Amino acid sequence: MEFLIEYGLFLAKAVTVVIAIAVIVAIAVSSGLKNQGKEKGFIEVTNLSEKYDEVTQAIKSSLLDEKAVKAEQKEKKKQQKQAQKAEKKNRKTKTEDSQQKPRVFVVDFDGDIKASATEELREVVSAILGFATREDEVVLRLESQGGMVHSYGLAASQLARVTEKEIPLTVCVDKVAASGGYMMACVAKKIVSAPFAIIGSIGVVAQLPNFHRLLKKHDIDYEMLTAGEYKRTLTMFGENTEKGRDKFTEDLEDTHTLFKDFIGEHRPQVDLPAVATGEIWFGRRAIENKLVDQLQTSDQYLLDLREKADIFLVSYEQKKSLAEKVGLNVQAGIERGFMSVLQKMNNKIFS
Repeated sequence: MEFLIEYGLFLAKAVTVVIAIAVIVAIAVSSGLKNQGKEKGFIEVTNLSEKYDEVTQAIKSSLLDEKAVKAEQKEKKKQQKQAQKAEKKNRKTKTEDSQQKPRVFVVDFDGDIKASATEELREVVSAILGFATREDEVVLRLESQGGMVHSYGLAASQLARVTEKEIPLTVCVDKVAASGGYMMACVAKKIVSAPFAIIGSIGVVAQLPNFHRLLKKHDIDYEMLTAGEYKRTLTMFGENTEKGRDKFTEDLEDTHTLFKDFIGEHRPQVDLPAVATGEIWFGRRAIENKLVDQLQTSDQYLLDLREKADIFLVSYEQKKSLAEKVGLNVQAGIERGFMSVLQKMNNKIFS
């Protein structure tokens, strides 16, 4: 009987929470609609050099004895003071020929079929171009299996903005940069690939099902009206013609030609007839075909730059709407409450 009472109380709490959520979400959505015109996100910069130093110091603290750690920290503070003095002196006697430590701006791009991350890439590139110089470097950590031609064409054009300013651009591929992904990569001055990353697939593909015979079998008519001979070449529901297929294939070939021309423009060292077949290569084979310039993971590439440059991760973070923030907090509250009730019930049953 006591168990049933506990269970009834649990259900009552659950219903109360659901009603509260509905009211809060309704208010949040209403508030969110009023703020639609406001800024959707912000640029966030993380100093990776400092993070690398913190990790290194933590490991040293674990491995070295206390005396050695203190000696090293003392030496590090001494070096920092000397660096600060030198920096102050440089500020006073700075000339046009003086040089600062170069900076490396790291950007991540995780591409889907629509290259949805292009909007964030646009914001990040615009931010970087506001203060980057020719002595700096932009490193794009790219992962993409490709997708829509126009979407990846725009993403590649965003990267071209960097090279047009003569700022060195390096693309690092740890897993895959194929088709539209490779279109983006080839814009870079240097492509760095992990040994077994998938590279290439310089080709174009399109496919769609056709339900015409199924509709005909069930006596269903499908009509499509167009103005213009090639407004629609192939269709999913109508009867396709050889003329339509030929035109569709012609368009695919033309797209492939544009793709090859783009690769040839940015990587003239590539033997296009040999590689523009739609095939893919792992990193070790890709370097033989001059599709990439260096075999290395992005992690090691950045670590190698650590001593001679300051490294910063630049990202564009989307602001969470009020509804999203409320939803996350409510979800966490429900989970805590649910686990608390279950624990109480569990104690009653097994006590």
